[in-house]
Amino acid sequence: MQLSLDKGDATYQIQAYRDGYVLVNGQKYFESIVIMPEHLITSWGPTSLELLTQEDFNVLLAIQPELVLLGTGKQLQFPAKNLYAILTKHKIGVEVMDTAAACRTYTLLATEGRKVAAALLLI
Repeated sequence: MQLSLDKGDATYQIQAYRDGYVLVNGQKYFESIVIMPEHLITSWGPTSLELLTQEDFNVLLAIQPELVLLGTGKQLQFPAKNLYAILTKHKIGVEVMDTAAACRTYTLLATEGRKVAAALLLI
């Protein structure tokens, strides 16, 4: 899936997503990442939904997005709500979707200047 919207003011742009990797600013990432228009966290940590922990969401809390798009891999899967409760407690929205949808949604919201983070499980 190619993504080709103008990146606006975003420093980090998702250019493509394929099974197993995401292309950000010309660089392929094969491990789970967190991307915001002004932040890129590589090797985010969890390699599967089952390995997602509270500490993984603490990383997101530290960068203070308005909204987190959690890409859960090829298929939509829902983590336990208590894992991301710290984000909602701090008024950070969370949307769970498959990773392809998270990439598309991130690209659209980032071009609108939104303070969005995509936490992408590349499984």
